Amino acid sequence: MLIDASLPPAVLKDIPAIARAAEQAGFSALWAPETMHDPFLAAALIAEHTSRLYFGTGIAVAFARSPASMAYSAWDLAQASQGRFILGLGTQVKAHITRRFGMPWPASPVNKLREQIEALHVFWRGWQENQPLDFQGEYYQLSLMTPFFNPGPISHPHIPVFIAGVNTGLARLAGQVAEGFLVHPFHSPRYLREVLLPAIEQGAAKAGRSRADVQIAATVFAAASPFERQFVRQQIAFYASTPSYRPVMTLHGWDEQAQQLSALAARGRWGDMAGLVDDEMLGTFAVLGEEAQIAEGLAERYQGLLDRLGLYLPYVPGERDKFWDKLLSALSA
Repeated sequence: MLIDASLPPAVLKDIPAIARAAEQAGFSALWAPETMHDPFLAAALIAEHTSRLYFGTGIAVAFARSPASMAYSAWDLAQASQGRFILGLGTQVKAHITRRFGMPWPASPVNKLREQIEALHVFWRGWQENQPLDFQGEYYQLSLMTPFFNPGPISHPHIPVFIAGVNTGLARLAGQVAEGFLVHPFHSPRYLREVLLPAIEQGAAKAGRSRADVQIAATVFAAASPFERQFVRQQIAFYASTPSYRPVMTLHGWDEQAQQLSALAARGRWGDMAGLVDDEMLGTFAVLGEEAQIAEGLAERYQGLLDRLGLYLPYVPGERDKFWDKLLSALSA
């Protein structure tokens, strides 16, 4: 497996030092999330301050952007990094799209994301091969690209697109049109094996592709201390309360707990939610043990299931360096 790292919610001035340290430590890729900051700005700094490290948006909120804006950003980052950029996209959930970004929620999120990815490739192919812009879909009709707005060809025009998701619709879409699938942290190996991977394979077969054409990457919960266990309980409780993530709980027979968590979240009782995540649930969704045992636990769970693995814990240089060194040494071998 390739071992990746995630940026902490750092301000831009701190990104270069984190990126250089991640490259020196031996991580395969560094992902910039879209939580408190724009991931494309962080990605530009990673490109500038590293020479070998792959990097990507993990994720960029696709429905908050047009295909054109994403195409330009990805094209520039691919050129600046000599082909090391990965465009990771996620749909987010309806409430954030409509109430945080003020954008419409589509009737079919899967179909809209499919159109966005197809439109990206039309832009990129047109710029690389000097072809007219011509894309006609349900959500986007694109037909204007004059020389003034055409950035022209680049030396590394193939930009991998990874899709993030929890449910089978986006997993099948990844199998059809993407180079990778970013497994949500709220998953279990059983859910990955029995639900997501078969859906990816179905999508790949429909498009005349194979499972090997899609890299499977996951961010994984792990906890080595009582404080970390409590933090992970809180995260599991938050994700399990989200109705669109219910199939994960259903697979394990925890529908009643999921409904209770949703009810608590609706009443704003966030502090009470972690108490509903018992030890069995915690151990299902997280790798537990002393720091020395985490790498072994990760390998046991995910060897043969994942191509890329990262921890929900962000990478901060100078914090737990020995832990990261051991993890990289054990899992990259």
